[in-house]
Amino acid sequence: MLFSEKLYKSFGPDDVIKGATFIVGDNDRAGLVGPNGGGKSTILRLIAGEHKADEGAAGHRGGALAYLRQEAGLQDENPLLDELWLAFPDGRDIELRLEAVAAAIGSGDGDLDAQIEEQARLFDQFEALDGYRIEARIGRVLDGLGFDLPGDLTKLCSEFSGGWQIRIALAKVLVRQPENLMLDEPTNHLDGKTRNWLGEELENYPGAVLIVTHDGEFLDRVANRILDLRDGVVDSYTGNYTDYQRQKAAKLQAQDRAAARQERDLSKQERFIERFGAKATKASAVHSREKQIAKIERIEHTKKDSEVHFQFTAYGRTERDVLLLRGVSHAYDREPVLIDVTLHIERGQKVALTGPNGSGKSTLLKIAARHFAPVEGQVEWAERARPGYYDQHQDEALDPARTVLEEVRSVADSQPDVELRKVLGRFLFTGDDVFKPVSVLSGGERSRVALAKFLIQPTNVLLLDEPTNHLDRTTRRKLIEALQGYGGTILCASHDEGIVDGIATHVYEVKDGGCREMLSRRKDFAVK
Repeated sequence: MLFSEKLYKSFGPDDVIKGATFIVGDNDRAGLVGPNGGGKSTILRLIAGEHKADEGAAGHRGGALAYLRQEAGLQDENPLLDELWLAFPDGRDIELRLEAVAAAIGSGDGDLDAQIEEQARLFDQFEALDGYRIEARIGRVLDGLGFDLPGDLTKLCSEFSGGWQIRIALAKVLVRQPENLMLDEPTNHLDGKTRNWLGEELENYPGAVLIVTHDGEFLDRVANRILDLRDGVVDSYTGNYTDYQRQKAAKLQAQDRAAARQERDLSKQERFIERFGAKATKASAVHSREKQIAKIERIEHTKKDSEVHFQFTAYGRTERDVLLLRGVSHAYDREPVLIDVTLHIERGQKVALTGPNGSGKSTLLKIAARHFAPVEGQVEWAERARPGYYDQHQDEALDPARTVLEEVRSVADSQPDVELRKVLGRFLFTGDDVFKPVSVLSGGERSRVALAKFLIQPTNVLLLDEPTNHLDRTTRRKLIEALQGYGGTILCASHDEGIVDGIATHVYEVKDGGCREMLSRRKDFAVK
């Protein structure tokens, strides 16, 4: 069971959680939703004991807790299999001790009877932990998450791309099969196949599950409850995400109707007071109505969530041929990722790169952005091209010691703070929010800071690596709308159907070292 009871948590002057109360019981699969920066990750950290509540209580009961964070947190020098065994520290310790005892028995060192007795005891302990099935469980989960087995088992964690490292962290959580499970944005780096597998894994999970995600389709499949966190308070809804949207819409409509009725009633009372306030014969009635009005608890009209306002401007016109990658090949530790790739992008095209994680999409973008040179091949840019590059892990590169304003100022040349604050205001950082340290921001807020830094730099070509990761549904929609209206050229790696289906004029699949065109909607753009 996961619980939050009259929970309060503030960071400086900001009250983030204000009396949140809920329980996630066994066989509950609850989705925790709400705007970026609303406190969803904070609630998970409070339940996990990583933050201390100002008031109230949060935690788990009835078994172990496993918690997937938005950061992988792996030991880079561990092979994949060893990293997964860290999910079973007791089993790993017994296994290592068994190896040591077996070696001692084999060498004839020490008391043989004592060693055999210890070995038997360790075997019993290992069996009690279900240790003989652990590697089978590890293999099943890694296979479901798309790892190449058995070859990947010996690869170091540092050799995997960022998306695959998040999958490793997810695998570590799932193989334990704990009674209590918390997942913070588990689908961010998953393609359709692995997202479906994870959905199947969670649909009948026997414990208590709490999932923070902006993926409504995933919650429609998995969740049987939705917890809506707004203004520090949690409201509970039964059913999946679509059920929640319907119930919440009805609730908000009812609230608006009740607020309107109350306003009409109060208006009548106030007109009566205004009309008869000066008449001595009506003094008692006026006073009575004034007392009634003072006691009334006002019903607020519903408020629309604040929305980010993106403004993508293409600065200057490029030549017709914007970018040419010619015969590009690249490898990591002699393992080829890209093999003789050629890609030609013209002015006005909006190109989406798809393909499984680790296939080379991010590598191709970084080579195009000239972050490093390929092992073979050339990168040729138009003379008037002004490319801007957005890394899917750009939010992780933010300096946690800086404030939001200082972080944006670091790439703003000589732009005055008043202009920078206008930009940050469009990204929902208003007032004293710009002085928040990056270290206290949520994943979605960090993504907004990274996007603000990206957008204040003049470009006419956008190189984007999974730009919708960590964004809430409203911000994602606004970003997609802005990209649809962008007058320049776009090269974007993404699993997001809104980008692939709604923006791209050309779609290429990066797979098995190659880059193959899958779709061209040539009628959708015109070179001018």
